[in-house]
Amino acid sequence: MTQPIAPREYYSIGEVCEIVDLKPHVLRYWETQFPVLNPSKNRSGNRVYQRKEIKLILLVKHLLYDEKYTIEGAKQKLDTLRKGGELGGEATAALEQDTIRMLRRELEELRALLEPPER
Repeated sequence: MTQPIAPREYYSIGEVCEIVDLKPHVLRYWETQFPVLNPSKNRSGNRVYQRKEIKLILLVKHLLYDEKYTIEGAKQKLDTLRKGGELGGEATAALEQDTIRMLRRELEELRALLEPPER
C-alpha cells in the first residue's frame, strides 16, 4: 500500500520503496531505463531521492501499471510531457491519483471492519 510522502528533503531507497510500493530492484531497473529518474548519491554512495523524484517514480508506475504502457512507450510519453512542459503537472496528478487510491482502500478496509457481519 502506498504511503503518503512525508515532508522531508531527502529519502533513502528503502523509504521510497515503501512510499511507492515497489521493490528496490524495480526502482534501480527503472533508473537505467528512464533518464528522468536520476537520484543523487550521498557521501556513502547511497541513492537519495527528493520529493520531485518520488512524484516522477509514481508517474512512471502509473504509466506502466495503470495505463499499460511498455517501457519504450512510457519513455516516449515522458519525453513528450517533458518537451511540452507538462512533466511536473502529470507527476503531481499521478501522486494525487495514487493518494486517492490509497485513501479509498483504507476507507473500504474501515467500512469492512465497522459493518456488522451478515447472518
